[in-house]
Amino acid sequence: MKKIIFKIISCILGVVALLILACCIFYNLNLRAVSSDSKEVEFMVDSGSTYYSVISKLKDEGLIRNELTFKLYIKFNKVNNIEAGTYKLNKNMSVSEIVEVFSKGNTYNPDAIVITFKEGKHMRWIANTISEYTNNSEDDVYNLLKNTEYLNKLIDEYWFIDKEILNTNIYYSLEGYLYPNTYEFKNKDVTIEEIFKTMLDEMDKKLSTYKTDLLSSNYSIHEILTLASIVELEGANSDDRAGIAGVFYNRLNSNEPLGSDVTTYYAAKIELSDRDLYQYEINDANNYNTRSYHLAGKLPIGSICNPSIKSIEAVLYPENHDYYYFVSDINGKTYFSKTYNEHLSTRDDLIEAGLWYIYE
Repeated sequence: MKKIIFKIISCILGVVALLILACCIFYNLNLRAVSSDSKEVEFMVDSGSTYYSVISKLKDEGLIRNELTFKLYIKFNKVNNIEAGTYKLNKNMSVSEIVEVFSKGNTYNPDAIVITFKEGKHMRWIANTISEYTNNSEDDVYNLLKNTEYLNKLIDEYWFIDKEILNTNIYYSLEGYLYPNTYEFKNKDVTIEEIFKTMLDEMDKKLSTYKTDLLSSNYSIHEILTLASIVELEGANSDDRAGIAGVFYNRLNSNEPLGSDVTTYYAAKIELSDRDLYQYEINDANNYNTRSYHLAGKLPIGSICNPSIKSIEAVLYPENHDYYYFVSDINGKTYFSKTYNEHLSTRDDLIEAGLWYIYE
């Protein structure tokens, strides 16, 4: 009799164990992602919602495998914090990942805008881009750049900005200071101040790595950014930015003009791709035109674009050499020369080889 009872109990325990095992397998399987589909789905959590009140909607949207399993997960893990808002979910998310997103709060804003400010672009391009993506006009941008009260606040707030930006002969006060990158803003109503703060904060992060070297340089930060903006455009397609910076330093030290075409284009407010410059534009004694001898041994009054960190590094740590000239071919390869005659010979060779850029 005892053997029979033992067998019955053993059978019952075995069945219970199998049931428990089956439940565990069922539970863990249903905590997994529904599929490998990574297509994003907008999911709204209304104010006052709980995890239990959104379970049916999650199932209807195909975001979870089983409602009971989701309830058990919430109970076992004592999860109760769910933030209202619109979320981006997908079927490739497990229950734990979905709960983590809900617990952290809404990270998705359907009204958000993303703007990419490209390296080497000047303020006119930035103003146009802002007007294209936001509810601000180009004139709004230009007016803010002339607002001395606003500019003085920036001088007080950022260690790398000083009163040099207040020079009224500078075309655009913050040219060179707005770090080019891709940024996300809350919506099209974002203010220009908010946009500029985001870009200036990023510049702060980038420059802070080099703060000691920047502050100990013989050149002001304004001058370093100015030269970096020239290197950015002269060496945009080249790995020789430090070499180009070295050429410019050699010219400055020898009291010669930098002779940079990109500064002359900026001075004339002509785009590089538009046309060749006229002689009167080349000879213009403009505060930006380094083709003119009135800037011999001097930098332009300010930056001509917003440079990348690579160009800033090149100016901080230039190559030491004896070159005074350089030219790039249509493929971005840079050729350095010590004398003007060598420079002319290189240019003639490039023209003959069909590697010289010619305007249509």
